Amino acid sequence: MNDGNQIESSKLRFGDVFRVGASGLKSRTLRAVLSALGVAIGIASLVGVLGLSESSKSDLLDQLSALGTNLLTIQAGTGFGAGDASLPEPAVSMVGRVGTVDTVSATSQVDASVYRNDFIPSGQTGGITVLATDENLLDTLNGSVAAGTFLSEPTIQYPAVVLGSVAAQRLGITDLDHPVMVWLGERWVEVIGILDPFVLAADLDRAAIIGDQAAVDYFDGDDIASTIYVRVDSDWVVQTRDLLPATVDPENPEEVEVSRPSDVLEAEAAAESAFNTLFLGLGAVALLVGGIGIANVMVIGVIERRGEIGLRRAIGATKAHIRWQFLAESLFLSAIGGVAGIVIGSGVTAAYAALQGWRIIIPSLAVTGGFAAALAIGAVAGLYPAMRAARMSPTEALRSE
Repeated sequence: MNDGNQIESSKLRFGDVFRVGASGLKSRTLRAVLSALGVAIGIASLVGVLGLSESSKSDLLDQLSALGTNLLTIQAGTGFGAGDASLPEPAVSMVGRVGTVDTVSATSQVDASVYRNDFIPSGQTGGITVLATDENLLDTLNGSVAAGTFLSEPTIQYPAVVLGSVAAQRLGITDLDHPVMVWLGERWVEVIGILDPFVLAADLDRAAIIGDQAAVDYFDGDDIASTIYVRVDSDWVVQTRDLLPATVDPENPEEVEVSRPSDVLEAEAAAESAFNTLFLGLGAVALLVGGIGIANVMVIGVIERRGEIGLRRAIGATKAHIRWQFLAESLFLSAIGGVAGIVIGSGVTAAYAALQGWRIIIPSLAVTGGFAAALAIGAVAGLYPAMRAARMSPTEALRSE
């Protein structure tokens, strides 16, 4: 029979767990902050690595999308048995007859040097080469002009020069607001354009480019292509690449090298992925160290708060309540560290991406995964201290005080 005096079992609601766990951290604020900092560093590393990886990769993909993966470069082979390492004279016209080729352009070496003025010693070339080309080069490479104009039908026949981005920098030419002349091949030549960097043809950045007809008429050029740039149908890139060596030099196709410059960017993206795995591993180690720090703080807390544990048990708290209290404190520590780490990692990613001119991308996986990882570390780190606290006998805990 129920006489109405039976004592109800103690209950611990979710809100009570939240308040008890938070109050336990407030009493040890500095220790809690330092423990959460270890988790924050680990989460920030994970978020930063994933964010910077995606931002950098998006920049590479943007470049590939803008420049296209259907550009092929043809050069004479330089290996054993490569003969005189030059392409046959009719190579450009032969390549242009291939049905899958959209546009073709070529550059040839010119035996000349370019200087800012005629007082500079001839040996100080600054590593700038002189190349001859036609008016189609810019369209074939999807290039752009930073200042002035590129070679056109009239200017390819007369002495006029367009500078690559690096060549212009080394010559100290930043704009063409006023006529600029350079000393090229023992004559003064007007600079009519400065190019933006070529991602897929870096050699052109360090070149002074003149018209192919002007090279023959004024600079003793031979008009034999040293490099041929080919833009092909996107659906036939591999087949065209296999066909071009025999097209360029039917007698010695093995002496012709055909490459796809975009492969370099794709290889760079793959290399970044490999490094990302390493950095993610380092971030995971940092997160593990943070978890060990939380576990250490919680174990010390259990020892220091034996009197509190004994008192709570004496007034009705069950073992489960004690477990939840200390587990909640551990989860709070890891959650605070997780949020701080996400904020720090996102901030670093945004700042660096903006500095590099990349799109700012913070993967949702990095945010949700990082926070989930922090909670998981907190749960694992707090499990043993919580169980140890729950196993304490109330009388022994109070007697220890």
